[in-house]
Amino acid sequence: MFKTWLRSFIQQQKFIIQMSKDDFKRKYAGSYLGIAWAFIQPTISLMIFWFVFQYGLKNQPVDNVPFILWLSAAMIPWNFFSDALQSATNAVVETSFLVKKVLFKVEILPLIKIYSSLMVHLFFILFLFALFSIYGYYPDIYYLQIPYYLICLFVLLLGLSWITSSLVVFLKDIGQLISMLLQFGFWLTPIFYSFAALPEKYAFLIKLNPLYYITEGYRGIFIYRFWFWERPQLTIYFWVVALVTLFIGRVLFKRLRPHFADVL
Repeated sequence: MFKTWLRSFIQQQKFIIQMSKDDFKRKYAGSYLGIAWAFIQPTISLMIFWFVFQYGLKNQPVDNVPFILWLSAAMIPWNFFSDALQSATNAVVETSFLVKKVLFKVEILPLIKIYSSLMVHLFFILFLFALFSIYGYYPDIYYLQIPYYLICLFVLLLGLSWITSSLVVFLKDIGQLISMLLQFGFWLTPIFYSFAALPEKYAFLIKLNPLYYITEGYRGIFIYRFWFWERPQLTIYFWVVALVTLFIGRVLFKRLRPHFADVL
């Protein structure tokens, strides 16, 4: 079953990418700045947090790394995860006209939203390259891990979005619940604070959050210079969570799919 789906997924890449481009353009259609807003809003948000924490709260460099670099390396992958999950959660509801077409593969709808968010994230990865280079942190061999962490995010997001996008069709409150959980997740992920500063008795709870693996992985690429296999326990834990989530999401979406048209 998985091999069949994977083969179908690969064959539909061109169609999914084109649909994601159309979705990306449509999201900002009608505004004067158009798709520029996709990049302006996260940048302004990052700058505001940086200003508040560095100048308002007097945050000092972390591990001798300028706070803006330390913050950006974790906040940018979090923004991708948050934006993609919220968009993908509503993918089925927003495109109900496609759900009612017998031949359309509805399971790719969350994928289209994830790809759309990925376009913005790729821009901000380039933004990280430039920002770190300004401060004298130049690209090196550790940057080769970026595709690995993108795959980690993709697998986790796909599993979660299949769960949330199928449930929200029947339970409209799921969308609000996801927004609330993302707010909690934002502060439970070491984005603005150092994991090393946490009391030891709470540290293991933070590690249960799969986004800890991702954000610290990005910092490992840009700042601390370590490979993902140097954290074997965390790597195994993350992939167990991600693959179990993907399996549950696939099964749940497949079972609920026949009832979408009746509700929508």
